[in-house]
Amino acid sequence: MSAAPHLCYFEPRIPENTGAAIRLSAVTGAHLHLVEPLGFDLSEPKLKRAGLDYHDLASVTVHADFDAFAAAMPESRIFAFTAHAETIYCDIEYRPDDVLLFGPEPTGLPEEVMAHPRVSDRVRIPMIPGRRSLNLTNAASLVTYEAWRQADFS
Repeated sequence: MSAAPHLCYFEPRIPENTGAAIRLSAVTGAHLHLVEPLGFDLSEPKLKRAGLDYHDLASVTVHADFDAFAAAMPESRIFAFTAHAETIYCDIEYRPDDVLLFGPEPTGLPEEVMAHPRVSDRVRIPMIPGRRSLNLTNAASLVTYEAWRQADFS
């Protein structure tokens, strides 16, 4: 089992970001979960190009909806990433079964998902005031590597 956390993209819309997340999964061992509906077909050329030749090296699961995803991870803490939170990503002591949940571009996670009873906390990545957000996979990479670093990159 990898010490990297699980990564979940809720209703992703941009294939290049998901392709980059596939590469992130392959190089860190983080299991990537995609919650439908997806804004693209998984065989789309842009997704394949962004994921390069890492598709066979990544662990990816597609879930029909958020409840199905949450049911598949019954013991995991789920951290919902949003620009509107008090908890900062580096203040969490991550565990290998944690889930890093990110919303679709450009809207982010809807309130009903962030308020879901399975969501453990809302978390943010600090930014200069007046900035909206980081690129989805840049944000996911930053937090995935922090969680993996805490586990000594095992």
